Amino acid sequence: MKTYQLIALGAVISLFAGACNKNLLDIDNPNEAPIHTFWQTESDAQMGVNAAYSSLYKEGTWMRWLSFRYDLSSDEGWSSSPWNELGDWTRFNYVNYNFFEGNNVHWSHFYTGIFRANQVLTYVPDIEFANQEAKDHVLGQAAFLRALWYFQIATLWEKGALVLEPKGPDYVPEEVPEEAIWAQVEADLKDAIAKLPDAWDNNNVGRATIGAARALLAKAYMQQHRYGDAKTELQWLIDREGSMYGLVDNYLDNFTHLRENNIESVFEIQFDDENKGGTGDDIAMATGLQRTQFYAPGGIGWQDGKARAWLVAEYKKEQNLEGANDIRLYHNLYYRDSPADFPDEDPLVYGRQWNNADWGNDLFIRKYSTGYYRNFEDYFAPNNYRIIRYADVLLMYAECILETGGSPTEAAVHINKVRQRPSVNLPALESSVHATALSSGESLLKHLQMERALELCFEGWRWADLKRWGLLDNQAGIDELKSRDPDFNNFIIGKHRRLPIPQIEVDNSGGKLTQNPDY
Repeated sequence: MKTYQLIALGAVISLFAGACNKNLLDIDNPNEAPIHTFWQTESDAQMGVNAAYSSLYKEGTWMRWLSFRYDLSSDEGWSSSPWNELGDWTRFNYVNYNFFEGNNVHWSHFYTGIFRANQVLTYVPDIEFANQEAKDHVLGQAAFLRALWYFQIATLWEKGALVLEPKGPDYVPEEVPEEAIWAQVEADLKDAIAKLPDAWDNNNVGRATIGAARALLAKAYMQQHRYGDAKTELQWLIDREGSMYGLVDNYLDNFTHLRENNIESVFEIQFDDENKGGTGDDIAMATGLQRTQFYAPGGIGWQDGKARAWLVAEYKKEQNLEGANDIRLYHNLYYRDSPADFPDEDPLVYGRQWNNADWGNDLFIRKYSTGYYRNFEDYFAPNNYRIIRYADVLLMYAECILETGGSPTEAAVHINKVRQRPSVNLPALESSVHATALSSGESLLKHLQMERALELCFEGWRWADLKRWGLLDNQAGIDELKSRDPDFNNFIIGKHRRLPIPQIEVDNSGGKLTQNPDY
């Protein structure tokens, strides 16, 4: 079920109906369902939750700009965009706090998603259902989606407005601290866990499940260094390895449109390229992954986002059990020497030879590209975006083992599963060039930072990882990041670990929202 049957509601339900005094102009829009006639039936409830999912199909999310925020601002990537302001927002040169594509678009689209989830959570409890379980499923999905958006707000700005019901046009947002936002994420995900199913039928595959809620809750706990709580949530998924969850044999199957919603998927956005319109709220709204156009090499795409060279060097520190380079390097990056490093793989890029004149020694991001089946990129790709997959769960679980005093040997069991996926086929850690990492929990935790990068690069988690590990909080951490990514020469400790609040939101709040420190 690729797009959550999004045509159901057009994503907007008379947001502020009834907010004004009745007069001759107070009439219903025939193209929208006003609140006083909507939210009456099970069908209305289902359309409402589908509308909440539709916020995933906005430029400020993983569809497009959020990858710039998480992938290119981290040490994994950088921006070579000729649009200087766009590039500057990945290298910590924040001047215009209202720069839409770098800041305001995220705030706007996250809170739109929260509003839609709030409608469901406010109005659906009063709708009579024939089956309580069906009602719970609707409410559980809305709680999960609201938590997903508040997770991003806590990660990016570290404070914001905590809105838990639909508001009218006279509402003025009032800020709460990061701790209050994390507490709401926790409450929503616990509610979702109590209401969601383990799995959905074939017509509803891709909707939020208990496993998705537990994995996201574990991530929220880990960002707060509550590793024992996180480990408990992850244990639920680990216990279902081989039945509900596991690793696919072929690493590439996680990033194409050919084997989506597979056993490794915990939660993924159901993208497709059938609708090629804008990203408004009409029936033809775009539902394709758009980042591929921005990351593809020049002449194929716009090459706005590129990879850092240290990743290649790190992958090539060890070979697999057949004496070949780590296949994840081939699947994740395009670079000049890739044909020589992978003589048994296709040497072409979108069916073309490497363009030395234009591409030189640049490194491009292959993950999620469509070069595996076509010779061009456009604004619309059919690949689902895997927000959480089981390989991430295994690596998080290993981290939680170490952070709660478990042994390196115990943690390595889960790291080795990722390393020894059949298509990757690396040696077990204890037999690898990294064997000394098992000498202590501290050493393995440090090495795990690199294992996560090699498995999960360009999947949107590196920025949260850097924050959790404290690398953004002291000079030693920034120096380490500078050695991999010169953009961190611009990083100011105590300032750039968070974005500035969009200035228009601060100005319009009458002092109830304040700007972040040092901005």
